[in-house]
Amino acid sequence: MTVRLGTLVAVVASSPSTAREVLQTHNGSLTGRSPPDAWLALGHAANSVFVLPPGRMWRALRRIGTEHLLSARQLDSTRLRPVLRDAVLDLVRRVSGMAAAGRPVEVGRAAFAAMMDLQWRAMFSAGLDDAAARALHDAAREAVALSLKPNVSDFFPALAAADLQGVRRRFARRVAMVYQMIDEQIERRMRKRPETGGGSSGEKDLLDVVLDISEQGKGDGVVIVNREVIRTFLTDIFLATVDTISSTIEWGMAELLQHPDAMSKVQEELRSVLGSKALVEHPDVDRLPYLRAAIRETLRLHPVVPLVPNEAEETVEIQGHAVPKGCTVLVNLWAVHRDAAAWPEPDWFMPERFLRRRPEEAGFLGTTEFEFIPFSAGRRVCLGLPLATRMVHAMLGSLLHHFEWALPGEVKENGVDMAESLGLTMIMATPLQAIAKSVR
Repeated sequence: MTVRLGTLVAVVASSPSTAREVLQTHNGSLTGRSPPDAWLALGHAANSVFVLPPGRMWRALRRIGTEHLLSARQLDSTRLRPVLRDAVLDLVRRVSGMAAAGRPVEVGRAAFAAMMDLQWRAMFSAGLDDAAARALHDAAREAVALSLKPNVSDFFPALAAADLQGVRRRFARRVAMVYQMIDEQIERRMRKRPETGGGSSGEKDLLDVVLDISEQGKGDGVVIVNREVIRTFLTDIFLATVDTISSTIEWGMAELLQHPDAMSKVQEELRSVLGSKALVEHPDVDRLPYLRAAIRETLRLHPVVPLVPNEAEETVEIQGHAVPKGCTVLVNLWAVHRDAAAWPEPDWFMPERFLRRRPEEAGFLGTTEFEFIPFSAGRRVCLGLPLATRMVHAMLGSLLHHFEWALPGEVKENGVDMAESLGLTMIMATPLQAIAKSVR
């Protein structure tokens, strides 16, 4: 399908077979990506791993992310494993405090705050004081919301300089606050490095790694990772991973609150498998098939990024039609995941459908038939996938294990507002509020 978005023409892939052509068959020719106008603020797009063309710098940054922070090996390391567990415990404590006070829990906000602290510790081996956490929380959430906000500048590039909606200016203010806090961490670490001989004592965090690479790259032919690149890279990793995981937890809780039978099955499974154990951890997940199925069904209905943008770097043929060089190609994961031929009763929340599928047909990396690709596929598959798979299961599972959940009276009467809002990821337009009651 071809659509016109202002002066831009885009090809939209809305079926599993077409998605496969884009993300597999022609993936080498369709890895370009034009940045949203907001990201031109402060030169963010020029160094962003999410929109850089697939050249040396893009490959180097993805390799840094996958090898030194977001790989399964790193997440299971003695440095990061306690950080991940502490984040789950932090979330449970936040909710416990609200439950004890009789206040509704804004699920997405609580998960966002816990993930924010986790990611900061993973990158910098340092926590955030209350004032810094509040400032960063507000700046990060608005920057995320503005990232892919519908913007006339994206649809009519000739008008972009005017920034008619003020999206670029607002994004600049918010991301500048994130930059400032990251710069403070960089400056602090740079002052310490001569004392430690380059790098921190013990295991290195992500900041140590990128600073090492920056120093090694001076004049020896290695891709030079300068201060601007470091700042942008850390900002990208921080915003994307925090938002991806917190929004998925919120959608999962919303679906389960509306389907109490499914919630009961998850909680019964958790009680049976965990017993008196306090938290869900990664090794537990293989013994929690219904929790896994519920999370996969959540991601089927609410993919992290519902429209995956690609740009043709050369003319290709898709489904018998020529797609010219420079054309935008959107993979509509929302539609792919609701394809009636692949998913009977596609609009219904039914975790059982994933219990009936073979393991290779229900993985987060996507299926061979491309009817389930929640984190996209191909060369630009989501960098944060290993972290997301761990933390969504651990956080949502632990919340369901620790608390009984109910909707506030007014929401129960009117129903949960499942309207969607597109930012860096697809979030709930109306934040979910729920009543938690501690059971352990």
